[in-house]
Amino acid sequence: AGQLRRTVGARVKSELGVGRREVSTMTGQKRDRPDTRIAPSILSSDFARLAEECARMMSCGADWLHVDVMDGHFVPNLTLGPPIVASLRKHTNAYLDCHCMLSDPAAWVQQFAEAGANGFTFHLEVFAPDGNVDEAAYEKLSGLCAQVRELGMRPGIALRPATPTRSVYRLIDSGALDFVLVMCVEPGFGGQKFMESAMPKVRDLRSRFPSIDIEVDGGLAPSTIDAAASAGANVIVAGSAIFNAEQPETVIRGLRESVDSAAADMTAAPVAA
Repeated sequence: AGQLRRTVGARVKSELGVGRREVSTMTGQKRDRPDTRIAPSILSSDFARLAEECARMMSCGADWLHVDVMDGHFVPNLTLGPPIVASLRKHTNAYLDCHCMLSDPAAWVQQFAEAGANGFTFHLEVFAPDGNVDEAAYEKLSGLCAQVRELGMRPGIALRPATPTRSVYRLIDSGALDFVLVMCVEPGFGGQKFMESAMPKVRDLRSRFPSIDIEVDGGLAPSTIDAAASAGANVIVAGSAIFNAEQPETVIRGLRESVDSAAADMTAAPVAA
């Protein structure tokens, strides 16, 4: 009871993604990545008016709502949990993108599924602190992804700024993941400065896996979006830049236009046979 089952579209694979071109399900236009998704982070909202804030974001053109879940262990901050997600689900049909900064994510999968989460992202570093995924870590990572999917949510893995992208190659190739979240700040607190040094990771993932959702989180704003867009990101998490804006709809539209423009520009490049 309470679980919301979703159908996840099948991913079409090709060798390292060479020559692949996506077609937007929204516009029918060719692009080099999946559809753009703008996900305001509700960590920056007015918690006393959370349902209203979420409705406001969706009316301003947001695609998803990003929920930062912190346990006070994996990261020092303590924020939202399944009861908040369950309460929100009563007031919105929006896609709830849960970024779980938890030291034991497996212990919480069932509760988030029952609460109505759509996406469940956990950190690779829980099982491979240095980013080196051995066979034991791979089995734990892939097993948790399978559990997330079985419970009707989309599985994602987050990478801290120092964690190399090679850590997720095998998981993506195996079909275990639906998306990768590349952190552009250290996880745990909002309002940090965007780390452009994380963009080569986005570029590497997009060149290898054009069909996967690549999400970026941390310091995204009108002044930094072009770097993320040109690197290949298609899911943009932004908190204070949206919630603190006088016209959030203008910020959301600008973020989307930057990604859409980069996605279209890249398709103009020659396609390998």
